Amino acid sequence: MNTASPAAPTIFVPLTLREKAFYFWSAVFVIGNLALPQLCHLAPLGGKTLLPIYFFTLIAAVRCGWRAGVLVALASPLLNHALFGMPPATALPVILTKSLLLAVLAPLATRRLGVTLAALVLAVASYQLAGGLFEWVWTGSSAKALQDISIGWPGMVLQVIGGLIVLRLLAKQLSSPSARP
Repeated sequence: MNTASPAAPTIFVPLTLREKAFYFWSAVFVIGNLALPQLCHLAPLGGKTLLPIYFFTLIAAVRCGWRAGVLVALASPLLNHALFGMPPATALPVILTKSLLLAVLAPLATRRLGVTLAALVLAVASYQLAGGLFEWVWTGSSAKALQDISIGWPGMVLQVIGGLIVLRLLAKQLSSPSARP
């Protein structure tokens, strides 16, 4: 049952592995997750502050479903590391875990609450909390586990607000008469 308010955009229909659109959109979002971190790393502490590697994972998971979210969550950090050396290999387990959590939690939240501010706040807060607990166990450092929250809160705000804007624009474009076959 969808408990979203009437003003909330329609929830996107998840794409299947058999659809060409699944691979098209997944590639678009992986490319976005390759380009955005490069732009953010031009600013001092841009990566740690803006957390750009998660942005298009959130969009992919909500727009195309958890399968596309998982593909983007895995491919983005691994390709960024292979092509640009960022994130460093030591950070990959934590970033991959957080990315996968986001890929699974975002569609669950939006299925319950619609594509709303509350749903995206819930998804982002949930992946950060669970991912932070994993990071604490993995690294043994509570300071590292809290770093995304203490330093990266602007990135989390960007994920929620920017993600909501992009998702609503995509919903609007998909609902326009010219977007119909």
